[in-house]
Amino acid sequence: MAIDYSNITTIGFDADDTLWVNETYFREAEEEFGRLLEDYETRNTVDQELFKMEMRNLKLYGYGIKGFVLSMIESALELSGNKVSTQVLNRILEIGKEMIEHPLELLDGVEEVLRSLHGRYRLLVLTKGDLLDQERKLEKSGLLDYFHHVEVLSDKKPGNYLRLLEHLEIPPAEFLMVGNSLRSDVLPLEEIGAKAVHVPFHTTWAHEEVDPASHSNGHLTLGKLTELLNYV
Repeated sequence: MAIDYSNITTIGFDADDTLWVNETYFREAEEEFGRLLEDYETRNTVDQELFKMEMRNLKLYGYGIKGFVLSMIESALELSGNKVSTQVLNRILEIGKEMIEHPLELLDGVEEVLRSLHGRYRLLVLTKGDLLDQERKLEKSGLLDYFHHVEVLSDKKPGNYLRLLEHLEIPPAEFLMVGNSLRSDVLPLEEIGAKAVHVPFHTTWAHEEVDPASHSNGHLTLGKLTELLNYV
């Protein structure tokens, strides 16, 4: 069934892994963390315990690199029985700083798409994560002039979207969200009566994974962002 986008006035874009590369650097950090802790546990156990720690800490630290680093430190202490060396702890802190300072890599076609849509739609960035880090990445990206509004959300649940759209005076029926995560960028929008386009990234954080059989396919899935221009 074709989806009608003719009434869309505003398009929101996720940032991480929709506009630029992000999850790849977390995976690289996880791999190094596994090597740092291999004297205490297997690589698989380290990965599993770090993920559990991140989930426990989400309500305290939220999303982003800083919370990830704190979870790595806490996991290192727990997995080692508080025997982990100061050298390893220092290296974990360095990993976090390297992630924050990593050069920004825009995904293919991002600027082409934004340039085409700018002026025809009201464009927003709706992302989650650490406020300072996301502001820094947006500044590095050179994309700020394309957007009417930037919002860093604590989470991306239906209520978060509804409150923001109400604040910006955007009817949900006139809003389209574009992102790489079914859990965060697609399903909540369908729930509130907005539209969504899914552009999968090749790497997905386990927390964002959704069983395809658990939801209806009431959205468009694209192979790359530039295909969006065929529909809006």
